[in-house]
Amino acid sequence: MNTVFIAGHAKLPSGMAARSMYETLTITAEIDKKYGVIVVANCTLATEHGREFVQQLLRGYSLQDGIEKPVREVKEHYLGKAGNALASALNDLYKQYEQINLVK
Repeated sequence: MNTVFIAGHAKLPSGMAARSMYETLTITAEIDKKYGVIVVANCTLATEHGREFVQQLLRGYSLQDGIEKPVREVKEHYLGKAGNALASALNDLYKQYEQINLVK
């Protein structure tokens, strides 16, 4: 298998639909081992539309280039209450990526 599965977590703000199901927001990503590219991403937002939007934003980014650009994209294009939680979960996902020594 040429991919790894990584998850990043962040606390959700109060007053969100997803908060009634989860205390934290989770972003999961299947990442190509060689190039660090996000092949598939998902998250625990309450709506399918929100989950698909995050998938579209993240797919294709190489974590070998850092996490700043995907975080910026989320902050610029996702304007819901979970924006900061998504950015935090992305940063946590990147920390997990660094810990498994995929960053070269």
